[in-house]
Amino acid sequence: MSGADFSEIIKKGEIKVRVRRAGMMQFVLLKIRRVDIGREKSVELYTDRMLELSEMTRIAEETGLPVEAENGKVFPAGKGAKDFIGF
Repeated sequence: MSGADFSEIIKKGEIKVRVRRAGMMQFVLLKIRRVDIGREKSVELYTDRMLELSEMTRIAEETGLPVEAENGKVFPAGKGAKDFIGF
């Protein structure tokens, strides 16, 4: 999925992604979450599971959206939270 398709993910509210966890391939459901940044809201993909940093980076690059899991948050290359305000 290219970064240009992130508007479809936001409309659906979730995406199912295949990831490697603990050496096994699994499907993880990532949901859209709106996060307050001052008076504005930013969007991100969220899961309550722990994911490897390399997998979070891959998903962020493929979807064009920030990814947050229990162990951290990753943004697509060259982007920050301010780039996702207002979606």
